[in-house]
Amino acid sequence: MLSTDLDAPDAIPYFLWDEPMTVAEFRQRLKTAAAAEQTRLLAKLLREARDTDVWHFTSPAEVYQRWSAVAPQLGRRRGFWEFLLGCWEKEGLIGK
Repeated sequence: MLSTDLDAPDAIPYFLWDEPMTVAEFRQRLKTAAAAEQTRLLAKLLREARDTDVWHFTSPAEVYQRWSAVAPQLGRRRGFWEFLLGCWEKEGLIGK
């Protein structure tokens, strides 16, 4: 069963509805999978999860750093993330 409890290692996150894996498995794959798979999973997270839930698994700095690889996979959510990262960059919260 899908869950919104992203702190439970054995829960299956709601945003992985089409690719069920537990929170623990998702965290592990985000860190240890091949680079292309990490990018695909990060893009899936940004595309499918609520924006506030994204930060359970990654950081703004990581998203900013990997943006060029992730952005083409974001579909309709790309504009939202561009806006958010752009605001944070202007404020000096991420970036250089």
